[in-house]
Amino acid sequence: MDFDTTFDAHYPELVRYCHRLTGDGDAAEDIAQESFVRLFDHGVEGTPVGIRAWLFKTATHLVRDRYRVDRNRKRLLEENPVMPTEHDSPERSLERREARELARAALADLVPRDREILLMRYSGFSYKEIADAIDVSATSIGTLLARAERRFEEACAAGEAA
Repeated sequence: MDFDTTFDAHYPELVRYCHRLTGDGDAAEDIAQESFVRLFDHGVEGTPVGIRAWLFKTATHLVRDRYRVDRNRKRLLEENPVMPTEHDSPERSLERREARELARAALADLVPRDREILLMRYSGFSYKEIADAIDVSATSIGTLLARAERRFEEACAAGEAA
């Protein structure tokens, strides 16, 4: 059976079935289309009755998957609500930009090893990864990091005073 014949024979009833399951016409069309895509991607062959059954079974699974995803998304949003972001005032925006510039200038004033250690640590690297990258013992990273942070704070303070 070719695509056009199969599509014409089953698409309208598959969309109606999906619409009854989802209550959403757009979702029903998406699911019906996805069912046909999977039918031909998997090279399913058989009798018209067998193909119809395969399409409806696939659509049912897709509806269940969509429901499960929607339910999980709703649960996650309830647990972690997304608050609308407020736009910064011009003053706050200027303060943030100045703070970024100060931090960049302070980093530029540090010796390369201190800068690398700080950037790696605050990019999520572990002490061991930092140690491997700069070729030192992992046990010395804590001390090196503390010194680099102190030098960074001093460079920031000097930049603010200027």
